[in-house]
Amino acid sequence: MASANPTPPEIRTAASAVANALGQQTKYALVGGSACVVLGFTRTTQDIDFVVLRGQTPAARRLLRASPDFEVEPRTNHTTVKNFDQTTEVINVGNVTVLKPALILNAKCRSILERSSEDKKATDAQDIIFILGYCVQHPEYLPKAAEVPNATREFVQMFNQKYLQQALWIRAGYNLQTADKLTQFALSTMKMVALKDFAALLPLQWTSLAAGQPSSAENDMLKYVNPLIGSTNGGNVFAGASLPYGMAKAVADVDGQNTGGFATDGSHVIGFSSMHDSGTGGNPSLGNFPLFPQYCPDDVLDNCLFPKTARGVHYVNESVVARPGHFALALENGIQAEMTVSEHAALYRFTFPPSKAQDGSELSPLILVDLTDAWDSRQNASIKVDAENGRITGNGTFLPSFGAGSYVSHFCADFGDAAVKDSGIWVNDRAGTEPQELFVTRGFNLFYLQAGGFMRFRRPQDGTVTVRVGVSFISSEKACQNAEKEVPHPEDEFNRLRQQAESAWREKLSPISVQAGGVTEDFLESFWSGVYRTMLSPQDYTGENPLWHSDEPYYDSFYCIWDSFRAQHPFLTIVDPVAQSRMVRSLLDTYRHEGWLPDCRMSLCKGWTQGGSNADVVLADAFVKNLTGIDWDLAYEAMVNDAENEPLEWSYEGRGGLQSWKRLNYIPYLDFDYLGFGTNSRSISRTLEYSYNDFSLAMVGRGLRKPDYTKHLSRASNWQNLYKPDQQIPSPAVP
Repeated sequence: MASANPTPPEIRTAASAVANALGQQTKYALVGGSACVVLGFTRTTQDIDFVVLRGQTPAARRLLRASPDFEVEPRTNHTTVKNFDQTTEVINVGNVTVLKPALILNAKCRSILERSSEDKKATDAQDIIFILGYCVQHPEYLPKAAEVPNATREFVQMFNQKYLQQALWIRAGYNLQTADKLTQFALSTMKMVALKDFAALLPLQWTSLAAGQPSSAENDMLKYVNPLIGSTNGGNVFAGASLPYGMAKAVADVDGQNTGGFATDGSHVIGFSSMHDSGTGGNPSLGNFPLFPQYCPDDVLDNCLFPKTARGVHYVNESVVARPGHFALALENGIQAEMTVSEHAALYRFTFPPSKAQDGSELSPLILVDLTDAWDSRQNASIKVDAENGRITGNGTFLPSFGAGSYVSHFCADFGDAAVKDSGIWVNDRAGTEPQELFVTRGFNLFYLQAGGFMRFRRPQDGTVTVRVGVSFISSEKACQNAEKEVPHPEDEFNRLRQQAESAWREKLSPISVQAGGVTEDFLESFWSGVYRTMLSPQDYTGENPLWHSDEPYYDSFYCIWDSFRAQHPFLTIVDPVAQSRMVRSLLDTYRHEGWLPDCRMSLCKGWTQGGSNADVVLADAFVKNLTGIDWDLAYEAMVNDAENEPLEWSYEGRGGLQSWKRLNYIPYLDFDYLGFGTNSRSISRTLEYSYNDFSLAMVGRGLRKPDYTKHLSRASNWQNLYKPDQQIPSPAVP
């Protein structure tokens, strides 16, 4: 049965019509994409696939043809299930009967292995992910290992052997980009499958990770994740809504310690923005194009407070809600804000309490967009207000918070269904409805002009105005495309996005199981919150890199590797090897296009170096732990480049002082380096880290059977040249 481009609600209505038409006259069950929609998936399917008992097909056709709204299409092989009989377990959703999820899974696994169409394969993959997730949340429907149908068994066993092999997918006819996504999906699938009796099909190491995995709500690890830990006293963590490694990161921005956007220090909220970093030092990072909701006293536009130096409002401490994928708070003026995210878009709901002017008329909610970032680094920017379509778009050039260069960020804000009263632009403390476009720049005198756009609305009955903000580093058009693709119906999808974010985090944390052994709830909260924060950054900007075209992943916010190589990246090689493999490939692609492995990188820019070239250690750790899908010859080339060649500017790439390193076998105090430029201090830490970097290179070289690995292994002991046995610590030396 089919209708033209139906929406999920229409599919559910049509499925109900099938149920009413068949009634008790024949046994049937939905299968395929339509069954996924009825169970709670949101994708649009073009048809309703169902199965009936053998011999009842003609009767079912006659009953359904009696409905003039649908046509019955010819029988196809994917609408038959061999073991569908009177005893087959089904699920009743309302008055609609859905086939047992294990059998839908089997059909989808068979289908994806046989598809010739790229689009159909991708759709099957999404359905499989949904059905597996549904089974994990409803374990009574997960098939037992002894009951796994052949197609599902073949599907699982295939990934059991080669779940990280891109070549597997490429041989099956996928392009490189889709193959990369499916390698991620494969491991995610294995992890989900490992939660229950499918574990018998998995390698021993995955079985051990899955053992004892909690599935009930009371044992859900997410209840122990507290994103607010580290949001005060200089912790600088990001406390808002994010997907694992997500680009969109929405939170309230404050005027206190705002490096991560929000802080629990009692400061004022000055905006709500959609991109952030987490746990960094230096200047505040990102925080581009914040929104700010308010009422204008007496509904006079110029009575609103536009500059962020004037508009701040305290938040109500006890109102703050921070969960994986969700953040909310109330302002002291009564306005409530909550937010969730997709990969490249943030969805906000601002609820305005009823408020009246002195003459008794109802005030009109206003939401502004500010052409700034978290530390006012904007160089120039533009904005366009489209009141007819309820959209504001724009872009700006900003500075990275701890590096060199600049970057351009773009946004696309859609303001839901609320009726627009008026709109325009604002500059400093004044606003007007004409013009509807604006360009600002610092110019040669570096004067900073606070500016942006606004929309004012007639207050909806429930007081809620929804704002969807798409973000991009490519263009405003791409930001709009991201938002429309990921959040097509913003008024209706807040709960879906929040639940999808929770599922994504639950899946990412699932390789770890804890037998608490009597430890306190505070200890569990600290543990799970720490694991959660390892997956906030680096951030997956794949498809959003304007600097070069590549089919390789692109990750950003390596902030900074000279910290994260010590604990975070080794941890991810164990609990999330697919993501870590993609990060390593991203580092290598950066080397391929920019000539050096980064030691720190943020906002598409080169970050400052510290002690050495510690991406070398990240690569070596991935190598010795057998991460796959990585070009190890290229990795070795990049590491040798760090060890043997000195860049002109080694403040943000490579190593300085290599002449002294090779000649003296240490970095001397206040070393003079005529080959390049950089801070010539840190002689002890650079000697120690250069030694570790060369040891890492030697391990990869030995593993690849490179003849010169012994040279770098010898340099790895150079730290001893600064070690003073009588002091039991390293000390600086001069030539």
